[in-house]
Amino acid sequence: MLICSVDSSATPASVCLFEDDKIIAEYYLNTGFTHSQTLMAMLESVLRISDKRAEDIDLYAVNSGPGSFTGVRIGVSAVKGMAYAQDKPCVEVSTLESMAYNFLGSHAIICACMDARRRQVYHGLFRVDGNTVERLCDDKAIAVDDLLSGLPDREEIILVGDGAELVFQSAADPLITLAPPNRRYQRASSVALAAVETYNRGEVVSPAALMPRYLRLSQAERERNAKIKQEQDGAL
Repeated sequence: MLICSVDSSATPASVCLFEDDKIIAEYYLNTGFTHSQTLMAMLESVLRISDKRAEDIDLYAVNSGPGSFTGVRIGVSAVKGMAYAQDKPCVEVSTLESMAYNFLGSHAIICACMDARRRQVYHGLFRVDGNTVERLCDDKAIAVDDLLSGLPDREEIILVGDGAELVFQSAADPLITLAPPNRRYQRASSVALAAVETYNRGEVVSPAALMPRYLRLSQAERERNAKIKQEQDGAL
């Protein structure tokens, strides 16, 4: 089975072709370029250098959130369009969970943190035991101090994600460490690894059903709701 996996949920973007438990090509870019300009070019490149065609892809996988509202929308929209054109199934992957798959072969708790601004992070906690990833909590938006107070005691915890440094700066426990740069961020190859597990559980969706999964409203939506509430209160 040939899987095409995509991540554009934060500043980095990547595309991977994964076939028969092997990464056959991966394109990773962390330059700050606009994903809408680079993502399809990256896909075309990995197909060309792998001597594959879009018609060869059996399954599409994408980090569907949380993350940058614009970035998640771009990745999901790109996958929806490609899968719809080929009538292929899709798998939604949690951005936070995908980062735990960077540590397959390890024995540790992975604390995934994506910067959500205002000293908050999007957070998920996972135990990696060899080739097994176990989710320990639901994905959530949480204040950094609340996250740290809720972490397990007396266990090695590795911080990953673009919010990992923010959390690490506030951590006082020597067992809490910062992942090295080559394993700290989300990438499409780990999306593919997570997607295999999801696919094996039968959790696939159609291109039409593939949707971004946000943990909170965007700033524009929050400001709009606050304005509506203010107007309603003023009318009373």
